[in-house]
Amino acid sequence: MRVKKKDIFFQTLENMADTIVNSADYFAEQVAQFKDVEQFAKKMKEFESQCDEYTHTIIVELNKTFITPIERDDIMNLTTTLDDVMDGLEATTSRFFMYHLSEPDEYIIKFAEILRNSAYEIQKAIHLLSEKKLLAIREYTIRLNDLENQGDELLRICINELFVKVTDPIILIKKKEIYERLETTTDACEHVANMLESIIMRNS
Repeated sequence: MRVKKKDIFFQTLENMADTIVNSADYFAEQVAQFKDVEQFAKKMKEFESQCDEYTHTIIVELNKTFITPIERDDIMNLTTTLDDVMDGLEATTSRFFMYHLSEPDEYIIKFAEILRNSAYEIQKAIHLLSEKKLLAIREYTIRLNDLENQGDELLRICINELFVKVTDPIILIKKKEIYERLETTTDACEHVANMLESIIMRNS
């Protein structure tokens, strides 16, 4: 029996979501130990380049495909929001390297867990999109919103603690930027959820 080939757009979006999961898993493992930050940054750059290639594939396919499985704008916007999640993880990692961070930090570890969980919710939702099980996606968009709220709360806690405990202004500036970048990446995950919600509304 011949297996029906998956639509190129859905397949590439799935590939992006899978890459985000792999990178978020790796990110969470690395921030718990901070052994080789240079290698960590290099590996994250590879994940980011992979996502850029998938984005390029989608742009090329959109330019030559007349009929798409969902609205062209929806495909492009979803691709961009997925890429923003990957960019957020990679940009944060590059700061670890540039700022010579070498010690695990409980708040970065907690952010990494929120982002890892968000990546898995995104992956499940994108796979459901491929299967056209639109209403089932809602469960995961709700979870993504909840995880983003956890990120907001964590940012409040860690910035408050930072100003209470850290007196060195350089360390304070570095840590504050990293916490804010991590929280912005949880926002990017919520943007994926919002984009999926608008796709559900238009197609169900």
